[in-house]
Amino acid sequence: MNSIQIHAQDFALTDGLRERVARRLAYALNHGRDMVTRIVVRLSDINGPRGGVDKCCSIEVRLNGVPPIVVEDVQADLYVAIDRAVERIGRTLDRRLARRHVLPRLRENRFDPETQP
Repeated sequence: MNSIQIHAQDFALTDGLRERVARRLAYALNHGRDMVTRIVVRLSDINGPRGGVDKCCSIEVRLNGVPPIVVEDVQADLYVAIDRAVERIGRTLDRRLARRHVLPRLRENRFDPETQP
């Protein structure tokens, strides 16, 4: 993972919050870390001081040779939104990488009636 950019809107981004996001992403994206070129995390408080289910975590992961992956989660608690978004981005990356490795093999193994006896 080359670059993690973390942006906070409508609240201060503390060192602890920054470390938590980076640590969780490093763990969740471990399998594909060689392909990840850039990660952008946007944290926001949608309703501001009014409260409610309004803490948003949006994560965009850019990869070599694969369209970017974008996941967003909104919760009442920012840490829960971060954890859920990170889990989802990790699962999505794993699926994309698995599909990348499986599809070429499927293309090679296609039935070709001209080559079959």
